[in-house]
Amino acid sequence: MNIGGISVGFGGTPEFARVALAALLDAGFNVPLVLTQPDRPSGRGQKLQASPVKALALERGIAAIHQPDTLKDPASHAPLKAADLDVLVVAAYGLILPQAVLDIPRLGCLNIHASLLPRWRGAAPIQRAIEAGDRETGVTIMRVEAALDTGPMLLSEALPIAGTDTAATLHNRLAAQGARLIVQALRNLDCLTPVVQPAAGITYARKIGKAEALLDWERPASELARRLRAFDPFPGGAAMLGDMPLKLWHGVATSDRGVPGTVLSVADDGIVIACGEGSLRITELQKSGGKRLAAADFLHGTPIAAGMRFGC
Repeated sequence: MNIGGISVGFGGTPEFARVALAALLDAGFNVPLVLTQPDRPSGRGQKLQASPVKALALERGIAAIHQPDTLKDPASHAPLKAADLDVLVVAAYGLILPQAVLDIPRLGCLNIHASLLPRWRGAAPIQRAIEAGDRETGVTIMRVEAALDTGPMLLSEALPIAGTDTAATLHNRLAAQGARLIVQALRNLDCLTPVVQPAAGITYARKIGKAEALLDWERPASELARRLRAFDPFPGGAAMLGDMPLKLWHGVATSDRGVPGTVLSVADDGIVIACGEGSLRITELQKSGGKRLAAADFLHGTPIAAGMRFGC
């Protein structure tokens, strides 16, 4: 396909999507329109901040940036129709595309999804894959249907999950992979054969909620260690030490045993806390309003002793 002759709309909001948009522009695709979420308050001053995708679109001089609160209103479709699109690419956009929008581009709509479909359809595939202990994940380029992540697949590629991966590190590798695959898909759109997703193996990656940060010390240490990696950088792990709320960022499962929530030992290399199975050596912590600190640095300002109890 002549990439200079194809008109590509792009819908996305966070950094994952920004990487893909940059790849499309660097590859020479004509992107006349970008859809992204409205500017949101951010930071201590709660000033309105543009999404990473909008910031890149402004930097690259994209002619039209459309930021509707919803695409359910037919009036919000006017910019898409005016752009005369051949295809619309979406990646972590954050709004559902109604059928009326899906029907606008001549060659349809494609989605960059950060999992090997049909596993982990939904909002948080990167985090849920780590949390579940999956050994691999990947990216799927799929045609968009009105239902959630059900469309036929055009390309997919696996990516191993390392035992040290956090949601942040895995996100970065998947973003680069997705950017490369969407360029490949658009260059070969004429000859790619859509494959219907299998009915077996469907799982759903529900959105991450702040309440999930609370650590249940009755759970196995291996499970809690995965959860800390999955919830880094959001929402982290939350626990109470007496009346002091703490964020726990990194932990390693060990074989030590004790009453769940009890501090078994304290050293510069970590604070060992008993779990329902084994124990968790916490190596990075944060006090409310403070910075993330290695255990040794944290202990200099906040003494913790064996026998103290963590709650949730």
